[in-house]
Amino acid sequence: MHNHNHNNHHYRLYVLALLWMAALLRFVDLQILAVLLEPIKAEFHLTDTELSLLGGLAFALFYGVLGIPVAWLAERYCRRTIVAIAVTLWSLMTMLCGQAGSFTALFLARIGVGVGEAGAYPPSTSLLADYFPPTLRGRAYAVLASAIPIGVLVGFLAGGFINAHLGWRLTLQLLGLPGVVLGCLILLTLKEPVRGATDNQPRPSISRNFWQSSHCLWQRQGYATLVMAACLFTLGASGSGLWMASFFIRHHGLGGAETGLWMAAVYGGGGLCGSLAGGWLAQRWDNNQSGRAFAKLCQWSLGLTLPLLPFVFLAPSPQLALCALAGVAVLMHMNVGPVLTLLQLLGGQQRALAHAYSLLVTNIVALPLGPLFVGMMSDWLSPRLGTQALGLAILLLLAVSWALSAWLFARTSWHLTATNAEQPITANSKIGPKVAMAG
Repeated sequence: MHNHNHNNHHYRLYVLALLWMAALLRFVDLQILAVLLEPIKAEFHLTDTELSLLGGLAFALFYGVLGIPVAWLAERYCRRTIVAIAVTLWSLMTMLCGQAGSFTALFLARIGVGVGEAGAYPPSTSLLADYFPPTLRGRAYAVLASAIPIGVLVGFLAGGFINAHLGWRLTLQLLGLPGVVLGCLILLTLKEPVRGATDNQPRPSISRNFWQSSHCLWQRQGYATLVMAACLFTLGASGSGLWMASFFIRHHGLGGAETGLWMAAVYGGGGLCGSLAGGWLAQRWDNNQSGRAFAKLCQWSLGLTLPLLPFVFLAPSPQLALCALAGVAVLMHMNVGPVLTLLQLLGGQQRALAHAYSLLVTNIVALPLGPLFVGMMSDWLSPRLGTQALGLAILLLLAVSWALSAWLFARTSWHLTATNAEQPITANSKIGPKVAMAG
C-alpha cells in the first residue's frame, strides 16, 4: 500500500509537471509577440493601434468565447484529450504566424493561437483538483501559476535572442515546435483521473443543465465581484505586458535583445518570486480555511504597486525604471495563485465552469481593451509628447484599473466573511448550494 502511495505521489508530480509545461508554453507563445512588435511594425508599416489588435483582439476573439464550451466539455469528457489537442493546435498556429505574408494573415494566425489556448486552462485546473487533495491544492495551483512568469521569461529571452540572430519569422516557427511534442506526450502518458477522487466527501451529481449550473454559479456570493476584480487586474497586466518592451526600446533606446533580457529578468524573476510567495503566504494566513486571506493578499499586493508605478514610466534613467518595474512585477504576480484558489473555492462543484467564466469576462474585456487603449492613446499623444507618450498611456491604464481591482478584492474578502458567518467552511468541504441561496 505504501509503495502504491509512493508511486501515486510521483505520478501526481509528473502530471503537475506536464500541465506546468503546457502552461509555460502557453505563455511563451502569448508573450513572444511583445518582444517582436517593433520588427513586425517595421516590416508591415503598422500603427500602434494595429499592433495592439494583433496582441489583443486577434488573440482574445475566440480565446474568451471558446473557454465556456471547452469547460462544459471538460466537466463531461476526457480532459486529457482536450488539453493535448489544445496544446498541439496553438503550437502549430504559432508556427504559421512565422509564415504570414501580410497583416491580415498574421491576424488570422493569431486568432488560431487563441482558439488553441482557450482549450488548455479550464481542463488543466480541473485535472489538478482531482489529482491533489484540498490540503495540497493551494500549493499545486501556486506551482501551476509559476509557469506564467517563467513562460514570460522564456518568451522574452528566446524571443529577443533568436530574433536578433534569425529574425522574427524563424523565432515564431522555432518556438511553436516544442508544443507539438508536448501535445503528443500528454495524449500518450497522462491518465484521466476519477472525478472528485481527492475530495473527502461523496461527490454530488453535477447538474447536467448548463444554464442551471451557470445561474447557480453567478448567484454565489462574492463570485461576480471576484471575476470583476480579476478582469480589471488583467486589463492593466495585458495592456502593460504587451507594450513594456516597446516602451524601453523607444523611450530609453535599449536594443531588442537587451530589452528581452531585462524583461525576462524583471517579469520572469520578479514574477516567479511573487507567484510562489503569494501562494505560500495566503496558505499560511488562511487559518480558518475561509479564503479571506487569499482575497486580502490580492487587495494589498495591488494597492502597494500604485506608489511604484510613476517611477517606472517617469524615471529619467532606464536603471531606476527597471528597479521600480521589478518591484511591481513581484507584487502583481502575488495574485495569480490566490485568484485560482478563490475561483475553485467559490466555484464549488462547477470548478472548470467557474474558471472559464472568469476567463471569458477577462478575455472579452481585458485582453483586447488593455493593449488597444495603450495603442490608441500612444498614437494620439505621440505628436505632442514623442517617446514619452507610450509610457504615459501605460501609466494611466495601470493606475486606474489596479486601484479599482484592489477595491473589488477588498469587497470579495467582505463577501467571504459574510458567507462564512452563515456557513463555516472546513478544510474538506466546498462552498455548496447553501451559499448560493445566501446570495
